[in-house]
Amino acid sequence: MLGHPQVSVHSSANPSEVVGKVNSPSVLSVPVRIDIVQFVHDQISKNVRQAHGVASKAGMQHSAESWGTGRAVARIPRVGGSGTNRSGQGAFGNMCRKGRMFAPLKTWRRWHRKVNLKQKRHAVASALAASAYVPLVMARGHRFSAVPNVPCVVEDKLESIEKTKDAIAFLKRIGAWEDVQRVIEGQSTRPGVGKLRSKRFKLKKGPLFIYSNENAKLIQAVRNIPGVDICNVSRLNLKQLAPGGHLGRFIIWTQSAFSALNKIFGTYRLGSQQKNGYRLHRTVLTNPDIAKIINSNEIQSVVRTARANTAHHEGKRNGLRQRSVKNALNPYNETVARMAKQQTEQNAKKRQEALAAKRGISKSLSKDQKVALKARKKASNNWIKTLEKNLDDAYEK
Repeated sequence: MLGHPQVSVHSSANPSEVVGKVNSPSVLSVPVRIDIVQFVHDQISKNVRQAHGVASKAGMQHSAESWGTGRAVARIPRVGGSGTNRSGQGAFGNMCRKGRMFAPLKTWRRWHRKVNLKQKRHAVASALAASAYVPLVMARGHRFSAVPNVPCVVEDKLESIEKTKDAIAFLKRIGAWEDVQRVIEGQSTRPGVGKLRSKRFKLKKGPLFIYSNENAKLIQAVRNIPGVDICNVSRLNLKQLAPGGHLGRFIIWTQSAFSALNKIFGTYRLGSQQKNGYRLHRTVLTNPDIAKIINSNEIQSVVRTARANTAHHEGKRNGLRQRSVKNALNPYNETVARMAKQQTEQNAKKRQEALAAKRGISKSLSKDQKVALKARKKASNNWIKTLEKNLDDAYEK
């Protein structure tokens, strides 16, 4: 939305003087839809193309015929005859010298595009809205640091200027000459053969004047200033409002042209008076921050409290690993598992008893047997220590 409901109208003789206020048109607060603007600009730019193509018989006027297979050469048609270097050369194909091009251009190609009328109107409205946002105008490259206000609205006396020197003096007074100077300094020569096609120099875009009076003398005054364009408010052109499909053109309005926007485009309450059936584009959501809306006090105060115990869908359980599933599938599975566990315990017990019997160890040992077992363990430990010591001594030597 435009930040100010009213815009100051400046004097053409003294731009620092405010001669009145004018209500901001509703069209300056529509959503800036860069996707619509770029699509429409791309489509309508194709409507100025002229049909062109190659000659219908170009590259095909040779008495050429393929030699066929068996001669160890390609089967491309070859020029007949003899006694010249042209004979035997390939012809017709797009890979051949003097051959036709692949898919030659035809004059009946679909050069032009039809664009929906409502789409074009939405694009113009978005371009106008973008011109009221200072960051977008600055991002486009315009220089207007000394301009008193954006959008810049000047009294209708501006339309009576008929001399170019007076128009330049006005641009210097209002602070827009800095942008024209940028255009003059940025003039460059077009690369390539385009220099020969009546477009030798490349110019950037400067300020755009929008007027209301059909007989305004300002048209002749500004037409020779580099980069400066002028347009009637009743015939707004997207290629001037968004050159190259880039939003944010720096616009200087006359008061009557600025006031006429509500009649031309209408408001959110009333439709347009000049564009039949057209209403300003608006977004469904005024605040796209959905998380902030959900977490707001207004929403959370009426929302149902979270449930403590909620039934969740159980995932598929593995019948080969999970005991409860195996028991449900096979009730005898629990008995088999218990018997297998008992058998494992019995086998472990028997093995321990067999090892104890082999080593001569019994739970019911006499006092003498315990003394002898203790002495045998001590002697075994001493023998191992002596062996390790001998090994260490041998490695040291």
